[in-house]
Amino acid sequence: MGTYRNKGNKATKEGFGEGILEAARRNKNVVGIGADITHSVNLSLFAAAFPERYISLGIAEQNCMGAAAGLALSGKIPVFPTYAVFSAMRTTDFVRISVCYNNLHVVIGGGHAGISVGPDGATHQALEDVAIMRVMPNMTVLSPCDSTQARKAAIAAVEQIEGPVYIRFGRAPAPNFTPASLEFIPGKAQIMKEGSDISIIATGVLVWEALQAAKILRKEGINARVINLHTIKPLDKETILDAARETGRIITVEEHQKMGGMGSAVAEFLAASHPVPIHFIGVDDRFGESGQPGELMKKYRLNASAISREARYLLSPDQEPPEL
Repeated sequence: MGTYRNKGNKATKEGFGEGILEAARRNKNVVGIGADITHSVNLSLFAAAFPERYISLGIAEQNCMGAAAGLALSGKIPVFPTYAVFSAMRTTDFVRISVCYNNLHVVIGGGHAGISVGPDGATHQALEDVAIMRVMPNMTVLSPCDSTQARKAAIAAVEQIEGPVYIRFGRAPAPNFTPASLEFIPGKAQIMKEGSDISIIATGVLVWEALQAAKILRKEGINARVINLHTIKPLDKETILDAARETGRIITVEEHQKMGGMGSAVAEFLAASHPVPIHFIGVDDRFGESGQPGELMKKYRLNASAISREARYLLSPDQEPPEL
């Protein structure tokens, strides 16, 4: 916990590629699988350093996932990143039967996640991938908050986690604010700011927006706790339960559909263990569209201003609800 400063904008895909390269240098069993967009998901760093361990299978994502399963059965640790609309959705049957059913150590990268992909538009903006991946038995789902953490998540996916792993990351440069000293433990959420009035549970690049919202609220006398839920599955139930008991109100924030995502996971747990009022910030049952990342984040109410408005409404429900 502490004060976080943006060290400069950097896409989370950059950290992912750097982490895979570092893990591959330490483990000769790491192999990479490409689907013609290696540079776009930053697997190009690995391909350049270890061409003999890189396999390009073209635009055939289902085939790539099947090959990854075969490599894992052969003792390798395959890393297969592509756009999340392909790695989490086009390959769903292969992920379920070939990878998860066999509980294989395959690292799946989901790039271009969320609205912030920008100009590529609805077809390439993955807003449903968390919902799909988190229901898969044996699957771990990671959603790092910045490039520094994405690097750590990629290394952890190779070195610390057994079984299938899905790492969600973005294309657009975003605030890179976590210090190198901040430990990354899969399955353990991070309390980025203490607070007693309300808890904001965020994931991915929206953790930064949650921190900025907490600053806005602090000026109004509202003390918000901010939690970085970088591991959506398995859920850190202890940290979430403490937040519900100690603050009594929760907002979940994610660059994903409200239905089925991180917020749903939090709500499912609290409904059975400690029900409290929960509001959800995410995409509200609609597709994305083309536009600049910042413009889209504002339009879809995925920024600090929208988070702070939602917090005020949750704390004082008799006031006008936030504008849609």
